[in-house]
Amino acid sequence: MKEKLEQIRQEALSAFAQASSAQDLDALRVKYLGKKGELTNVLKMMGSLSAEERPVVGQMANEVREALTAALEERQAALEEEALNQRLAAEALDVTIPGKAPHLGHRHPMYIALDELKDIFVGMGFTVLDGPEVELAEYNFDKLNAEEGHPSRDWSDTFYFDQDSRVMLRSQTSPMQVRAMETMELPIRIIAPGRVYRKDEVDATHSPMFHQVEGMVIDKGVTMADLKGTLNTVVEQLYGKGTKTRFRPHHFPFTEPSCEMDVQCHKCGGVGCPTCKGEGWIEMLGAGMIHPKVLKMAGIDPEVYSGWAFGIGLERTAMRRFKIADLRLIFENDVRFLEQF
Repeated sequence: MKEKLEQIRQEALSAFAQASSAQDLDALRVKYLGKKGELTNVLKMMGSLSAEERPVVGQMANEVREALTAALEERQAALEEEALNQRLAAEALDVTIPGKAPHLGHRHPMYIALDELKDIFVGMGFTVLDGPEVELAEYNFDKLNAEEGHPSRDWSDTFYFDQDSRVMLRSQTSPMQVRAMETMELPIRIIAPGRVYRKDEVDATHSPMFHQVEGMVIDKGVTMADLKGTLNTVVEQLYGKGTKTRFRPHHFPFTEPSCEMDVQCHKCGGVGCPTCKGEGWIEMLGAGMIHPKVLKMAGIDPEVYSGWAFGIGLERTAMRRFKIADLRLIFENDVRFLEQF
């Protein structure tokens, strides 16, 4: 039996050393050290030995098991290291190969125009505010002097959330006028850009979702001349010296007197085309002197303070700025269009 144990030792050690993979090594482990392995089969025969031989053979069997186990672990570690080295070699990166340059996106033309507007007004001492898009009728209409029955409050014009017509998607950025008057100290100079929503049909110059920039100044001695001078300065900084504008009388419930400002069509130069619907002019904004009732409702004495306000369409600003003929291009996200800017 001693000869058999020694034979198993030599054969197993030689087989372990020649194993070329973890799977082969595991198969050899089962063959020699498993429950039905060759070493176990020899140990099962110890019952036939004499009492004097059993301790000697048992000790030798333990030595053989320990030697095979140690050799097995050593070969397993060697195979793992070899596999790791092969993997590292196969996955090595050549850091000398030039990398792929990341594809940089483009700022959207509308936000380019917005940033330019912000720079202009901040340079004039204005503060930039942000406000909620889901608005209360109290701010969207009531405190702006648009009483019940005003056409802008119709369900055909405004997106309401409740049957009582008290909560809505704001139809204008003008609520920020009231919020600013209620929370800021006088004098006030603010602009408030943001999304607004109206039930407009989509065409070359209209969309049910669009952007406005609200502007407001309240101080002592503010006049309509200040409004016109400021807006003309802004337009010339955006579009260049000598840009033609016109102011038309209009009516807004929250301003008195009120006006709309148009800029000469960039597409036809005032001749008339589909972009300007044949008029030669494109409406840019509505404006006017803040109505005394609006000042009173916000707790400001109209006998001491006066102010003006405007709301400019950001998409139309971008259209004039970049000579875009159709507003729908701004929302379609066609990369071929956006990469031009």
